[in-house]
Amino acid sequence: MTKHKETDHTAINLVGTGTVIKGEIDSKGDIRIDGKVIGQMRSEGKIVIGNSGVVEGDIYCVNADFSGKVNGKADVKELLTLKASSVFLGDIITNKLAIEPGAKFSGTCSMDKEHTNPNAATGEKKK
Repeated sequence: MTKHKETDHTAINLVGTGTVIKGEIDSKGDIRIDGKVIGQMRSEGKIVIGNSGVVEGDIYCVNADFSGKVNGKADVKELLTLKASSVFLGDIITNKLAIEPGAKFSGTCSMDKEHTNPNAATGEKKK
């Protein structure tokens, strides 16, 4: 009998500088944005917004590091880090939040041991 390897979902997806994506992004792996995304993003891993990255839309993931600009809701299951160069306009729902000096944040933040949405990584609604 042959063994079947489970699919490895550790792929890193990159949106490079100068690239603009309009629409939804749904990934089982990590995502790094150095370009611009207009639309909702979902990841079962980590989302990184680089210094030149811009996201206009809601973000659902397990962990996130923002260095660029984000305008929308961030629903992060575990840890969200706002780096010194980040500009965040919108609402945050997370378990842990780290804000470096110099980061700009305007909106609301809700932190709860029991995450408000167990399906946050997929952006699915509660049943």
